[in-house]
Amino acid sequence: MLPIIEIQSVSKKFKISHESSSYLSLRDRIVDKLKFKPSQQQEDFWALKDINFDIMPGDSIGIIGKNGAGKSTLLKILSKITPPTQGKIISRGRIASLLEVGTGFHPELTGRENVYLNGSILGMRKKEIDSRFDEIIDFAGVEKFLDTPLKHYSSGMQLRLAFSVAAFLEPEILVIDEVLAVGDAQFQKKCLGKMEDVTRSGRTILFVSHNMAAVESLCSKGLLLDSGTVAFSGTTRQSIDEYQKVLESSTGKHGGTIIPEKNGVVKKIEVFCDGRLSPAAYMGCKLEIKVQFKSEEPLESPVLGLIFKDVQNTPLICINNRHYNGLVVGEPVKSGSISMLIPALPFFEGNYFVDLHFGNLYRDIEIHRECFQLTIDPMKFSEVGELPDKQLNKFFIKDIVWSSNQV
Repeated sequence: MLPIIEIQSVSKKFKISHESSSYLSLRDRIVDKLKFKPSQQQEDFWALKDINFDIMPGDSIGIIGKNGAGKSTLLKILSKITPPTQGKIISRGRIASLLEVGTGFHPELTGRENVYLNGSILGMRKKEIDSRFDEIIDFAGVEKFLDTPLKHYSSGMQLRLAFSVAAFLEPEILVIDEVLAVGDAQFQKKCLGKMEDVTRSGRTILFVSHNMAAVESLCSKGLLLDSGTVAFSGTTRQSIDEYQKVLESSTGKHGGTIIPEKNGVVKKIEVFCDGRLSPAAYMGCKLEIKVQFKSEEPLESPVLGLIFKDVQNTPLICINNRHYNGLVVGEPVKSGSISMLIPALPFFEGNYFVDLHFGNLYRDIEIHRECFQLTIDPMKFSEVGELPDKQLNKFFIKDIVWSSNQV
């Protein structure tokens, strides 16, 4: 049996421009235009490097990896949205892609017209689309807005309609990126159920997601990308295990001090457990995360945001000093530090990953995805109590005052 998709030595190169200075005045920019030597320098960035693998009919493959590993670039090449710089792809089936909300839709056309447009792009005849039209609209739940131009749809409505078209028009190959994160929890559950039906029908699925539970339930095989190369190919469980090793090797050995890889505004991140610099914490401890920064432009109000995620990349809590009393408006400063202190860490034991956002009142200046791993050890947080049931609790509260009154 021939593969339904053959990926042969595929590489993709992008040009990245760098400003010679992080801030240029209007006068500087006008002068630079008059110079023979431009202020921008260009660098070659290989998002994919020599990718080789075959996909057989009926395969359901989860493509996983860290942010920037090349997952979305690979899907865009497979969907013929962008061509490879090197190599080629041989496809022996009709591909339906759901990469971004509204991909392949026209904002001026109505929902009804877009269903037929998208179906014709997939190579469907009008009779085929007619036979599935009612199912598509019923699943998407947009019947009241069917003859309304798509530009008036919310992003959630566009997502529901785009997914319905891709899933119900029965292409041989269904390519899905992380777009399901846009929908609400009920719709995500509905989509995953439909994708399970598609998998059981014998069609081929390529699924990119950071939700490891969804990848494991939907896919029989896994492909791990790391820095634009295939780091591992095997069963879904094996691929997820290898992914955890990649995460641990890149974020786990920091000794309490993290120096970001890129030389930006954030210079150093320090993790303290009960006042001691440490790569690990324990349940209920006093956790402090301190960020040292240095900026070329003065910052009036530094803002620090931290997103704690579990090993399946599910966000658990987002902490931002704009939401608390930690936002200090004062004289603009170019350097300094900002820290966040949690009096009693509410997470159970396990491994967690932290995204760091640093900026000012108006925007993020830098985002560091999964900049470090936080290992939390088990600890008896109560003198006489026992640990809450983790099946029922996502977090625990260390100190609760109980009282009773007997009459």
